[in-house]
Amino acid sequence: MTTAPRTHLSVNLNKVALVRNTRHLGIPSVTRAATLCLEAGAAGITVHPRPDARHIRGHDVLVLSALLQQWPDREFNVEGNPFHNLLDCVRDLRARGLPVHQVTFVPDGEGQFTSDHGWTLPQDVTRLQPVIAQAHDLGVRVSLFMDAETGPMALAKALGADRVELYTEPYAAAWGTPQQAGQLARFAAAARAALDAGLQVNAGHDLNLHNLASFVRAVPDVAEVSIGHALIADALELGYTATVQAYLQCLR
Repeated sequence: MTTAPRTHLSVNLNKVALVRNTRHLGIPSVTRAATLCLEAGAAGITVHPRPDARHIRGHDVLVLSALLQQWPDREFNVEGNPFHNLLDCVRDLRARGLPVHQVTFVPDGEGQFTSDHGWTLPQDVTRLQPVIAQAHDLGVRVSLFMDAETGPMALAKALGADRVELYTEPYAAAWGTPQQAGQLARFAAAARAALDAGLQVNAGHDLNLHNLASFVRAVPDVAEVSIGHALIADALELGYTATVQAYLQCLR
């Protein structure tokens, strides 16, 4: 029997929606993609609905949440800026009795190309504390998108966060270079600081089939990785099932 990985894989479907939105045919289907990824063993689905709806749209969030009802052992993670449209989206799902297991708060701008930095603590404390409380009132776990720094982790916990998601692009950029070991040490130290503070640790951004195994070997107790761009690119060549299984093998 195949052993399940300790680190869960959540598949980000934004790029599936981005391709679909270039035409008006409804293909490729985000729900079909989610179903195939879940059938292949993914532990969850991630979406990042932005205010401009350039990829995942409000209806996608609704139908994916409804789909996750059929998979009670999997998780739905909705990420985005809590000061834009994120919490309204989550409130609507909860009002309908639909599942949202985790929100990941990301400090991106409305027109930002992609997420490229974490929250700044203590500067963002006053803004974050009430929205974390609002998410908890909705019964949803909160993860804060954070740079790999040790200092802010205790403060993130004091704010009420349940997890942090380490922004892994600096590691991905250093992979295969002389800077790789230093970046891995930096991320491992940040993860240990988060764990010591009582937080769980997620990770994501530019993780792929080449650099993922090295990351989870070096960084302690990563609970979840959220992977979208690279995984969907691989799926164009390998198919969803083979791709998800390849990522799961990296996590083992």
